[in-house]
Amino acid sequence: MKIITIIGARPQFIKAAIVAQAMGDRPQIESILVHTGQHYDSNMSDVFFQELAIPDPHYHLHVGSGSHGVQTGEMLAKIEQVLLTEKPHWVLVYGDTNSTLAGAIAAVKLHIPIAHVEAGLRSFNRRMPEEINRILTDHSADVLFAPTATAVEHLIQEGIPPSRIYQVGDVMYDAALYYGEKAYQTSPILRDLQLPPKGYILTTVHRAENTDHPTTLAAIIQGLAKVARDQAIPVVWPVHPRTRKALEHSPWGAIAKDSLTLIDPVGYLDMLMLEKNARLLATDSGGMQKEAFFYHVPCVTLREETEWVELVELGCNFLVKTLTQSTIVETIQRALEMDTSTLFSAQPYGQGKASQRILDVLEQ
Repeated sequence: MKIITIIGARPQFIKAAIVAQAMGDRPQIESILVHTGQHYDSNMSDVFFQELAIPDPHYHLHVGSGSHGVQTGEMLAKIEQVLLTEKPHWVLVYGDTNSTLAGAIAAVKLHIPIAHVEAGLRSFNRRMPEEINRILTDHSADVLFAPTATAVEHLIQEGIPPSRIYQVGDVMYDAALYYGEKAYQTSPILRDLQLPPKGYILTTVHRAENTDHPTTLAAIIQGLAKVARDQAIPVVWPVHPRTRKALEHSPWGAIAKDSLTLIDPVGYLDMLMLEKNARLLATDSGGMQKEAFFYHVPCVTLREETEWVELVELGCNFLVKTLTQSTIVETIQRALEMDTSTLFSAQPYGQGKASQRILDVLEQ
């Protein structure tokens, strides 16, 4: 059985790495890896392949950045050529990026079965490009691998036949278990940054709705700076390339540099080490919300909504409904003061065996 896996962005590298490990134990599976080049910066791409021991992609499409239409269109054309050449039994796509959507459209037009990992997530905010990508991919897919019961409910409510839906758990949990242990063994990041365990806040900001709106970005910087000052706690911020560019053009960039610990993007193992040892995460990343839960760290989500509603319902993820300086400060303070230690016993994301269950279904 030949499976083509299409990836292009940092979260997909992580998910594909853990599934690729499972594929390696099944000689009956021929795995073909396609990297669209959506994330092409060395810190966002190459280092992940090295750390996660992902095989070199069979095809690197070198698409790079561009508007959504230009980027997705170029991916679509190039992926189509790969599929015509390889004629796979399955196309496997992950998540909600432009690479996900391009892979799904290319496959469905060629009548090649599609499997979507992380299906059924919904923020119900159709202004998010990721939301549109999720919906279109789910309704194109032949098999939908949902990470949670909530995701299954979303798909059924949208009319997708239950026979195509499999609740397998979350491959990110598989990865967090495996690579989290490896991070403790190999990552020097705490020593290099002189950070004590549970003695800092970790933040990331990269979504367009935060970085591309000066008022929102200013509120985030002001809020984080006030928390760092009032709580006398370092706020460590690995700065995404999109965000660094926005900071360079923002009058608040100087405040960020003076008040926060800005660092370059780090590799996956270093990031896991920072997450596991943080006192709190403040992020607009979907993946980091879950990793915070996996490592029993409270999370403040710098968004008005989240796909991971079960974490909000459990009480360990705190949404900032309106992004202003005061709401950010108040939400972070509330999260720091609450005892969340008893909230992490639930297992909404499975038992850490999602990768094996995905391959079992595809083989059947």
